[in-house]
Amino acid sequence: MLVICVGGMIGIGKTSVAELLAKELGSEVFYESVDDNPILPLFYSASPEEIQAKRYPFLLQLYFLQTRFAAIKEAYKQGDNVLDRSIYEDWYFAKVNHELGRISSLEMRVYEGLLDEMMREIDGLPYRKAPDLMVYLKADFETVLHRIGLRGRDFEQDESLVEYYRTLWSGYDDWVHKHYSASEVLVIDMNRTDVVNNPDDAARVAREVKDALAAAAGRRV
Repeated sequence: MLVICVGGMIGIGKTSVAELLAKELGSEVFYESVDDNPILPLFYSASPEEIQAKRYPFLLQLYFLQTRFAAIKEAYKQGDNVLDRSIYEDWYFAKVNHELGRISSLEMRVYEGLLDEMMREIDGLPYRKAPDLMVYLKADFETVLHRIGLRGRDFEQDESLVEYYRTLWSGYDDWVHKHYSASEVLVIDMNRTDVVNNPDDAARVAREVKDALAAAAGRRV
């Protein structure tokens, strides 16, 4: 059984890389719930007053936690699989929104308590295993904004969101290197990587991931 988590900023290319790896490894992708997410457009389009009144950031994180929990349990029942972002990253998004004042201290305590309970249940599953690898996609901020624009989701395009994206981006490396400990991490530089339009890039990423998996397996022996 092989488990790979693909992580990184909004719009960076996680789904494309996850699909590439699943094809290369003969596995399945477990996708982040975005297109069918009823709260995400409200989160992006709400005014500060609406955010305070409707508590969209807190509701969004609960929704992601619930759908991610369901996905990870299903993924761990099967053979090899690739997670298009995973439950491990959810805490970082909640933390940022808490620091921005969008999630209250009480809501954060409730969220972290629920996350802890979910992780304990996952740890107790008979078929559970830690991820074999986190594939972390990183890029400079200009590349991130460009790719969010290319993706073309209307609710992600408002200029008022740029500073929110910058805040998320500025702390992502710190989260990966100081807070993520479930597996080893392979960093892919997305400034120079286009797995959709460049076959050489796709082949390189697949090769680097396979090499990283082999090295990690060797260290566990």
